[in-house]
Amino acid sequence: MSSTTRPIKRALVSVFHKEGIEVLAQAFVSAGTEVVSTGSTAKKLAELGVNVTPVEQVTGFPECLDGRVKTLDPHIHAGILADMTNPDHAEQLEKFGIKPFDLVVVNLYPFADTVRSGANEADTIEKIDIGGPSMVRGAAKNSATVAIVTDPADYALVAERVENGNGFTLEERRYLAAKAFAHTAAYDATIIEWARKQWPKPESFVPASETQDETPIDEQLFPSTFTETWDRTHVLRYGENPHQQAALYLDPLNQHGFAHAEQLGGKPMSYNNYVDADAAWRAVWDFAPSIAVAVVKHNNPCGLALGATVAEAHKKAHACDPMSAYGGVIAANSTVTLEMAEGVRPIFTEVIVAPDYEPAALELLQTKKKNLRILKVSEPPRAKRQIRQIDGGLLVQSTDLINAVGDDPNAWKLVSGEPADDKTIQDLVFAWRAIRCVKSNAILVAHDQATVGIGMGQVNRVDSCNLAVERANTLADGANRTKGSVAASDAFFPFADGAEILINAGVRAIVQPGGSIRDEEVFEAARKANVTMYVTGTRHFFH
Repeated sequence: MSSTTRPIKRALVSVFHKEGIEVLAQAFVSAGTEVVSTGSTAKKLAELGVNVTPVEQVTGFPECLDGRVKTLDPHIHAGILADMTNPDHAEQLEKFGIKPFDLVVVNLYPFADTVRSGANEADTIEKIDIGGPSMVRGAAKNSATVAIVTDPADYALVAERVENGNGFTLEERRYLAAKAFAHTAAYDATIIEWARKQWPKPESFVPASETQDETPIDEQLFPSTFTETWDRTHVLRYGENPHQQAALYLDPLNQHGFAHAEQLGGKPMSYNNYVDADAAWRAVWDFAPSIAVAVVKHNNPCGLALGATVAEAHKKAHACDPMSAYGGVIAANSTVTLEMAEGVRPIFTEVIVAPDYEPAALELLQTKKKNLRILKVSEPPRAKRQIRQIDGGLLVQSTDLINAVGDDPNAWKLVSGEPADDKTIQDLVFAWRAIRCVKSNAILVAHDQATVGIGMGQVNRVDSCNLAVERANTLADGANRTKGSVAASDAFFPFADGAEILINAGVRAIVQPGGSIRDEEVFEAARKANVTMYVTGTRHFFH
């Protein structure tokens, strides 16, 4: 060991979670370490044979305010913060009769657990730890001479260093300090996330710096400082590619959502599995309460359909592009039935996700498709915000939902042809909702509330139109699936050429946002062909 090593002669231990503390207790007894502790921690250590000094004997003041004040005292914090490599600090401790600590072991009140339990506001507030973070931050600041331990996974190593008398090197103490600062930062971020939701800005609070002309912003979605935290729960085999590392992190205040999916069978989830399955899961819930099934490949739908039954919806979705469905992801917003499971059985599929499964359906998938990742997610997507990292920063936006004014067909403007009949309107509404989940530039051809051709991710809209028509008509055993179908475009047609490709392929009705400087040219192309066209005034780009 280097000369920066400091033996652990005196320790302060205050932990809410007592799991694993036995290994520390054994080391303290073996080494004869002087231990100061609080409340229930002191009681537990004493039961384990440790000669414990209760914290009130050090402070000369009893625990008070229902436990809110225990360690907030100079006799504790001076012992934590004194840099014993500084002669002046050592002299001051001796003057005041305070002993220094070599080790501080702390874990905090279970704030996130309390929130998830549904506790009321008063009980939640009581689980905001004050003394614990103060001790952690003090010891981390003074890592020159104090080792701070917040992670029970480190207890075994701490016990070894206590027993052998070596303690930790400065480099090791610095590392432990960095972990401790991350621990308290995450803890505070969790409190902030809860507080923003529970205590939003009141209308009466208007700082003088704000003016009437400023655009209001939802501070819950877009706080001035982004301070949320996630906990690493799974290290994945790799990222998008084998040379990339990856992990899954979860919001400690949220036990719901796709990231918390219950896996009922199959191989472990990969990074790409999560991305594709999440996209499929969002897509099917755009149609609730109608029964919908999506087949997704590389974060794009290769089939999406509604049905009277989930099996029918899956059959229609798969029929859109059976070739691309190979190795894809299937999502349903309804319980998977045995009939649907039998339809899935012969298809190589990476992931299936649904709110539930009939017992017979689950048994079939588990026994006949052992590698299939079977996910159960009990609730629909609820995220109101999307986050994307860019080099040096984050982009944050509200989630694109089917809730804009232009998503209501009653708000659409007819610009060409006769008003659509009820069946055609149903297909147009389906196509418009489905286009939301297709990568831009996006063109979608639909019939009978199912996709029959999708053009996605092209750098111009003409290519997307050609791709949608080609897929509709080359993946259906020679059938012309565009004739008599409807089409949707996620953004306006900049020229008439894209719309003309769809019109010449036999599309009878088109829905699109409008807004191009050449709108009249596009409308006129539809009028010449007597094709019904609606504009929505709403766009659904998906990059």
